[in-house]
Amino acid sequence: MAVVYKTKSFLSLTGRVVNKAVSFIVFSFLDLLDFVLCFVYKVADFFIEAECKPCYCSSAKEAITSSGKILVSEQGESKIVRLTSTKLHLEEISDTLYTRPSLVSEVSKLTVNELKRLKVDGTIIQSCEKIKIEMLQGKIGGQQFHPIPRWSDCDCKFCNSWTSCSRDTLFVKAEGRKDHKAREDVLFIHGFISSSAFWTETLFPNFSTAAKSKYRLFAIDLLGFGRSPKPTDSLYTLREHLDMIEKSVIEPNKVKSFHIVAHSLGCILALALAVKYPKSIKSLTLLAPPYFPVPKGEQATQYMMRRVAPRQVWPLIAFGASMACWYEHISRTICLLICKNHRLWEFLTKLVTRNRIRTFLLEGFFCHTHNAAWHTLHNIICGTASKLDGYLDAVRDHLKCDVHIFHGRDDELIPVECSHNVQSRIPRAKVKVVENKDHITIVVGRQKTFARELEEIWKGSSSGHHSASCDYTQNHQ
Repeated sequence: MAVVYKTKSFLSLTGRVVNKAVSFIVFSFLDLLDFVLCFVYKVADFFIEAECKPCYCSSAKEAITSSGKILVSEQGESKIVRLTSTKLHLEEISDTLYTRPSLVSEVSKLTVNELKRLKVDGTIIQSCEKIKIEMLQGKIGGQQFHPIPRWSDCDCKFCNSWTSCSRDTLFVKAEGRKDHKAREDVLFIHGFISSSAFWTETLFPNFSTAAKSKYRLFAIDLLGFGRSPKPTDSLYTLREHLDMIEKSVIEPNKVKSFHIVAHSLGCILALALAVKYPKSIKSLTLLAPPYFPVPKGEQATQYMMRRVAPRQVWPLIAFGASMACWYEHISRTICLLICKNHRLWEFLTKLVTRNRIRTFLLEGFFCHTHNAAWHTLHNIICGTASKLDGYLDAVRDHLKCDVHIFHGRDDELIPVECSHNVQSRIPRAKVKVVENKDHITIVVGRQKTFARELEEIWKGSSSGHHSASCDYTQNHQ
């Protein structure tokens, strides 16, 4: 046994070393590639849209003020000021948008600064600055320089259905009672790079007739995803996401008492809503909540980025998250190749599988813009890292709602420890770890079982009985 244990330990250590070595080489190359793509897209944007669009490679000031919003700094935190016709809004942005340390980025910044100091090719530099100034003036004057969609975004009818009717609210799929006499309502919030179909194609068909006669069910496409608006000048901050949920669901449907079911990134929005509507929340059901307690002395946003996107090639889902989080221009290229051409990829998928699999997950993955995905990832997942402790404490101390957490044992993107971290903050929370399930199959593949579980949660919450905190593990069903 000792020999077997030592062999496993040696192989495990060897695997970690190889993973780190390969990761260093791969991500060093990606650092360089993203640096090159920065210039490629500046040239492409200029020739196609007559605009040298600033990016986060340069500075936060250039990238953010290009949207007509003003960057300010307060106690070391970056925020933006947005002026509307009625009031001044203060919105927080994540510093991870423009601070993603890498060897190549540091070298490139030194090189650019040196070139500017020596005034090499000063004409080109002055031309770009002039274009940026003119672009900002146009924004302030109310002109819209960005076409909708942009040249690198998909222009199909499905992705841009919101532009044809000038809709300024989220796409909402509603089922259940059609009147305002529903006993309670349920709001479903999907995760990152997904859509309402994650719920409507799995859970909605499996809810009982009794549940549909008692509750109104609302599944939304978050701002920037699915069939919801994808404004090119949005920074997709927490305030913008919450405002759109209120404007699209809570206010028009006169929602007074409701349950929330949320997955992954949606859990952060769910907690923020719960804190904002403490007397209205009947229950919180969180699936794979991305909660990593920040150690003392660590910068919350940067720590969260390293945990969610660890710059590793294995596991593959971590590699994908790192590509999306660390590289503004590589992730834009991926969107250009995949999202813009999603009709082709969907056709090929159906052809290869002989139309034997449903493609609703692919639709959710494809139907977004790079601008929406990039800013939502940084401003919600990374940017709220310092707020989550406060949200969880508020739910623990000021809300009486039941809290249920589900997590797949095999989830490689958000580890099971995150759910236990939430329970350590909210002792009454019930954590259910489902064996042989991952980040997606926690719902997909067990939708009938999960639909029954949700109905029991809603029924128990409505009765007003709160049971003691517990942990239990469910075998593969």
